[in-house]
Amino acid sequence: MQSKSRRDFLKTVSSVAMTAGMGAVPFQAHAAEFTLRYANNLPATHPMNLRAKEMAARIASESKGRVDLQIYPSSQLGSDTDTLSQIRSGAVDFFTLSPLILGTFIPAAQISGIGFAFKDYDQVWRAMDGDLGAYVRKQIDATPLFAFEKIWNGGFRQITTSTKVLSTPEDMQGMKLRVPPSSLWTSMFKALGAAPASVNFSETYSALQTHIVEGQENPLSIIYTAKLYEVQKHCALTNHMWDGFWFLGNKESFDRLPKDIQQIVRNAVNDSGVKQRQDVQDLDMNLRGKLTSNGLSFNEPNADIFRKKLGDGGFYQEWQKKFGPQEWAVLEKYTGKLG
Repeated sequence: MQSKSRRDFLKTVSSVAMTAGMGAVPFQAHAAEFTLRYANNLPATHPMNLRAKEMAARIASESKGRVDLQIYPSSQLGSDTDTLSQIRSGAVDFFTLSPLILGTFIPAAQISGIGFAFKDYDQVWRAMDGDLGAYVRKQIDATPLFAFEKIWNGGFRQITTSTKVLSTPEDMQGMKLRVPPSSLWTSMFKALGAAPASVNFSETYSALQTHIVEGQENPLSIIYTAKLYEVQKHCALTNHMWDGFWFLGNKESFDRLPKDIQQIVRNAVNDSGVKQRQDVQDLDMNLRGKLTSNGLSFNEPNADIFRKKLGDGGFYQEWQKKFGPQEWAVLEKYTGKLG
């Protein structure tokens, strides 16, 4: 049974999501010694931003007003690729980004997004809080960026379409499917027979609305909070990929903070990330009914059929070569044999 606070949180997500979108989060501390800018690509109604608001308030309180963490949701500072450039240059202090999109800069970061690798959240958190997460953070740390210890939750991803029900890979043949700008995403859906098109998240709703693409894939929490159900008809519960958000920081910017402030920020980010993980998990479990009432139909394909299609097409072998045998062994330590 969910706790009262958990139920209240989920009610907040649901109620806010059905109202007009919010702008930049209004945390403007007076005479703050340090002003930090945090950008993300998700709606202000998503658990990421609700927990980020709590995080900003905690940082302001524990730093006694010395730190003003300003939150910019909904790609307000630019697309994913734009903002990745900004955090690399130090124009943005923090940015939450999918490992697969981060892979356009750090290829090794994509390894957690291998299709149908993780079967449940127990596997995910053991891997990402364990050796697999440590491996990826080490690769990030070799750049001007760093990642906080606790990756945030994106959720298991599902496929929606405006044209037809997807039950097997054959139903995807030639389908124009929006995917984020990532070589692994493109590779996976090509192997499944689709025609993937890279579109930044901020442009996804309009691409679906204007039928530039027929479908897209995202966790239910994003389908709901971004109102993608308004421009889609069918949802296949494929759980084809777990996706998260590395909470990235610019090293030079962070190093300018006093050590006590660094620890306050680090604790707040990691603690909020753990809470947000459960928020997304709970929300995804409770959203099917809400999305159905908003006109989205559901079906549950057999994931083994899709996994076999990837294996037979050489997808796993291709990416094992790209990552290398040692890295792949770290992944399979948590997922079991792939391909």
